[in-house]
Amino acid sequence: MKTSELRQKDVAGLQTEIKELQKAHFNMRMQKATQQLNNTAQMKVTRRSVARVKTILAEKQAKE
Repeated sequence: MKTSELRQKDVAGLQTEIKELQKAHFNMRMQKATQQLNNTAQMKVTRRSVARVKTILAEKQAKE
């Protein structure tokens, strides 16, 4: 998801996005551990997406 799209979401929407991304990252870690994950680069993308959403969430909370 693009940064501009994330900035339009409210705080609750960002928190649910973080939970979904963390769940997806956890599932990828489990697949990697069982050697079922083919595209390991996707883990990096998901990890950075979590960081991106957390940064935007912190900015919104600081603004309030």
